[in-house]
Amino acid sequence: MALIKKHREYCMKNMLLLTLVSGMFLSQITEAKSKFRGADYSGVYHCKGSNNKVGDYEVQATLKLNRLISHANFGVYDFNTETENAFVYKGQAIAHGSKLALTFNLSGGNAAEFSTGIADVKRVSSTSWAYKNHYYEPDGNGGDYGSEYCVMKKIAKVSKKGK
Repeated sequence: MALIKKHREYCMKNMLLLTLVSGMFLSQITEAKSKFRGADYSGVYHCKGSNNKVGDYEVQATLKLNRLISHANFGVYDFNTETENAFVYKGQAIAHGSKLALTFNLSGGNAAEFSTGIADVKRVSSTSWAYKNHYYEPDGNGGDYGSEYCVMKKIAKVSKKGK
């Protein structure tokens, strides 16, 4: 009888140890992909900029948070810029705190050239953000550079009409 009791105690200790080790292992896996805790900069922005070759310009930029990939303090975004003549450049952005790195493809095909920028993001109201982007765009003649100030557009409220 004493032997059975010791065997039970041994099994219980091993089960407790196994449970503890399993819990530690699973917490490490969960920690590797923790929930996104950063600010969400998603929205449509009106941008005014100046480029060393083009001069002054205006564009519309859209940031959309990718919740599946964003984690911890890193926000991953789909990023599009639409020009005054409705041409859309598609790209991506990643945020860490108030810093935002942006890039998009300037051309198609195998000879792709990219615009790469870094921006500082600031809250301008309780519901909107703005960022100042400094960028570089390579080309065969040394490239060009510029900066733009982008302010999130207000979301239009849709009123519901009664029937």
